[in-house]
Amino acid sequence: MRHILICGDVGAGKSTLIEKLLRENIRPLSGFVTKRMADGANREGKVYIFPAAGERHFSQENLVGVIGALGAEPYPQVFDTFGVSLLNAAPGALVLMDELGFLESRASAFCEKVLKTLDGNEPVLAAVKSKDTPFLKAVKAHPNADVYTVTEENRDELAQILLPVIREWNIEAR
Repeated sequence: MRHILICGDVGAGKSTLIEKLLRENIRPLSGFVTKRMADGANREGKVYIFPAAGERHFSQENLVGVIGALGAEPYPQVFDTFGVSLLNAAPGALVLMDELGFLESRASAFCEKVLKTLDGNEPVLAAVKSKDTPFLKAVKAHPNADVYTVTEENRDELAQILLPVIREWNIEAR
């Protein structure tokens, strides 16, 4: 199984591209979505992890980090417990990872689970930050993953390239 990893800078359209691709998906959806809740107009705020499908609520149980003026404070224990549980995919599911970044670098169980998921046979659709950490390097170098770099200029073209892959995954699911 070849997996899709979508890389790009902040604002390039990684999540928007993933949303377009998911509109074609017929498989059950598992995995996770992370969301930064900004405090004002700056880059500061709290980052939460949610199930890819289902309700979203904001609590200490799914708070994975705080981004402040002086840097980031990750909560690796949340990745290693709740995050790992979100990666336990049902057979036949599409595993969404939106997005993989630097906060999880110290969450060893989560990082290991991500790499094991990429070893598996369930299709993975992931957004990957353009950071250069050992974990993200390992994800991008995974032998079962195809890495696509999205930019504002190529995101529509990239959708047309990747939609046939999603459709093929749908055929395989039947």
